[in-house]
Amino acid sequence: MRTVVLINPSSRRAASVAADVVRRFRVVSAVRVVLARDAAELAAGARTAVADDVDVLAVLGGDGSAHAAVQACAGARTALAIIPVGTGNDLARALGLPSDPLAAARVATDAVQGGQRRAVDLGRVVGGQRFATVLCAGFDAQVNARANHSRLPIGRARYDVALLRELAELRAMPLRVEADNVVLDVAATCVAVGNTPFYGGGVPICPEADPTDGLFDVTVVGEISRADLLRVLPAMRTGKHVEHPAVRTVRARSVRLGGTNGWTAFADGEPQVRLPVSLRCQPGALRVLAPATATRDGEAA
Repeated sequence: MRTVVLINPSSRRAASVAADVVRRFRVVSAVRVVLARDAAELAAGARTAVADDVDVLAVLGGDGSAHAAVQACAGARTALAIIPVGTGNDLARALGLPSDPLAAARVATDAVQGGQRRAVDLGRVVGGQRFATVLCAGFDAQVNARANHSRLPIGRARYDVALLRELAELRAMPLRVEADNVVLDVAATCVAVGNTPFYGGGVPICPEADPTDGLFDVTVVGEISRADLLRVLPAMRTGKHVEHPAVRTVRARSVRLGGTNGWTAFADGEPQVRLPVSLRCQPGALRVLAPATATRDGEAA
């Protein structure tokens, strides 16, 4: 067994647990440690590890680091182990991994010892990158962009502050959603295409999304007032927002988002392209070291 432990040292939490995580993996595997000084080095380190055909790529980082690793591991034999030390950790949550990085490392090494690999779906931006969690556009993507550039509190608080600031510019825009045989032309506030349920540090925007069913879950929030949106926001923490009359949901293997809105899509919290954008679900495209199932709140079942 060969493992590469890829560390994003810009995370203070990563630096504090890295030695213990490496020791844990050395119990079950030969280990090479790679320190990435920036996003480009992290992506290059992931590609090199997969090109070397290592058995496991273990990434200490947040959703941005996981997104870079997904690009390298997609379709490869190398299994991805997520060790969550970021702000949102939405992929780790969706996979049912513990929020504590050392506990997550134990889950991964137990899977190595047990010879277990879990295959999960990925989304693919046609002509672009893959994504593991949610692609969104509109109000929620603008919140994401603001949160990414914020130096305010970490975790959910960062997203909550960004959300309140974006409310001042809230307005619906024309959106066309083509999801398999369903076409929606609506005035929309935002749209989210989920391979997994969570974005924004644990918000289940697509609460029923399952990364093993070969389908996207699409959540469209139509025209809604600021006051009504504020009333809906608490329900988003539980997934009950899908019951609001302004919200529509569909399921599909392929999705195209268009409309004269000028929106930029974000996937796994990372900016992608301006709409229109076409998406495809790629069943079983990623191997991960994670529990077999997870509950709606992200804990292992």
